[in-house]
Amino acid sequence: MTSTDLADRYGTAPTWRRPALLACAAVVVLAFGGWLAWTTLIQANPSAASGELTFDIVDDRHATARFTLDKDDDVEATCTLKAYAEDHVLVGNVSFKVPPGTSGRIEQDVATDRRATSVELVGCTAPGQNRPR
Repeated sequence: MTSTDLADRYGTAPTWRRPALLACAAVVVLAFGGWLAWTTLIQANPSAASGELTFDIVDDRHATARFTLDKDDDVEATCTLKAYAEDHVLVGNVSFKVPPGTSGRIEQDVATDRRATSVELVGCTAPGQNRPR
């Protein structure tokens, strides 16, 4: 039995199948590459980004947090801070707006239900930015 006998018996693959498969693979790779580039460029440059948190526990009802905020001058950012007690219970939560033109070092007081031992900077968002940074 030779290979021509098998081709006669079962037929051969259509000649268009391989180029069509390569074209589909190229479209998928290009679409994924475009999405990856778009995601990287958008997420690498958020409108508002915060970091470098320091805090002081003032007394049993207050904590003061200081952090850096890097944002565009024309953007109003919304920042969130949370204060926790020694037993890891949330004892204070504050969200506040930082007006346009303000950036750099930000200081904010957090009112607490009882003595806090730590303050967490959840992050800041700008309009159109879903994830706090």
